[in-house]
Amino acid sequence: MAYLFTSESVSEGHPDKIADQISDALLDNFLAFDPSSKVACETLVTTGQVVLAGEVKSKTYLDVQQIARDVINDIGYTKGAYQFSGDSCGVISLIHEQSPDINQGVDRGEKEEQGAGDQGMMFGYATNETKNYMPLALDISHKILIELAKLRREGKEITYLRPDSKSQVTIEYSDDNKPQRIDTIVVSTQHDEFDSDDDTMLKKIKEDIISILIPRVKAQLPDYVKDLFNENIQYHINPTGKFVIGGPHGDTGLTGRKIIVDTYGGKGAHGGGAFSGKDPSKVDRSAAYAARHVAKNLVAAGVASEVLVQVSYAIGVVEPTSIFVNTYGSASVDLNDGEIAKKVADIFDMRPAAIESRLKLRNPIYRETSAYGHMGKEPRTETKVYESPYSGKVSKEVEFFTWEKLDFVDKVKKAFKL
Repeated sequence: MAYLFTSESVSEGHPDKIADQISDALLDNFLAFDPSSKVACETLVTTGQVVLAGEVKSKTYLDVQQIARDVINDIGYTKGAYQFSGDSCGVISLIHEQSPDINQGVDRGEKEEQGAGDQGMMFGYATNETKNYMPLALDISHKILIELAKLRREGKEITYLRPDSKSQVTIEYSDDNKPQRIDTIVVSTQHDEFDSDDDTMLKKIKEDIISILIPRVKAQLPDYVKDLFNENIQYHINPTGKFVIGGPHGDTGLTGRKIIVDTYGGKGAHGGGAFSGKDPSKVDRSAAYAARHVAKNLVAAGVASEVLVQVSYAIGVVEPTSIFVNTYGSASVDLNDGEIAKKVADIFDMRPAAIESRLKLRNPIYRETSAYGHMGKEPRTETKVYESPYSGKVSKEVEFFTWEKLDFVDKVKKAFKL
């Protein structure tokens, strides 16, 4: 029997995502000036206020207040009417030094013997239903909000948009797990006050989303996804009505509250650990990236059409405590999932230091991950410049989204004789 599956996304202006972006901007600046920095920072945003907290061990010193303000302004919170602005909000820093009790289990004499920064289990997932090996409902949800943010910044076709927004896409699948059609699209977007009454305002917003935004999103999609759009899609546009009060003035935002948006939209599984604000010694982040790298290369190599990878660690211990693979019965090789997992352990070194090195994670690459998903984006190389009133200027060429590279496909094919 056919079934429905739904994923959501939130914009860069959503309160929780503002918090994530500030936390990752702080992390990037620490790593830019001291790649060995240990960082675990959290952010809270509310009406007119930002609170920074967490633990840091670093040789550098930053103007963390200014970094937070710059992020807020970049997102688009620049007007007093929003009740939250980068130039006028208060920024309180409660960041302190990392506990030596934690650090002793992580740092070792030999880099290769670096222990895991915490216990826990992390998951990576990949599916061949999209070109970027991401679940389709989540991929479309992200694209809707990325395009909505472009429209907001352009300020031409839709002039009333404010930064806070959410999307949700429901897709009907067949018995054999193939997408058949888009059933429902939900978009809630913050907006300026209208001179007209609420009914006229809501009608205008709905017309603009359906006639301007959705065609721009469809234009980016391959034909087989375009075919899923149909005249019977249920559109819920600002279903609660007026949405003028939003952002941190409407809801308090915290780092790490959108872990499903950050990963696979509810497909696969999640170990529960957030990513943003954490340096790569924290396996919550680095091992989740490594597990995605494994899953994506397995699917791209043709081992299976859908793969979930779990890896687990004990704090301070070098080797993972387990590696698990679930192919959901989609494997194309004559091996069971346990046998596939053993081969994965042989192909991919999942020790924390090896992950950091293989994926080049001790670089300032994290602000780019902190909105519209950590997975599914195109790898790229770019030169980034960071300035500090205390440490001067540093320029670094860095590689973004290394865990999305298909650089192990040949090794996987050889190992599995594909």
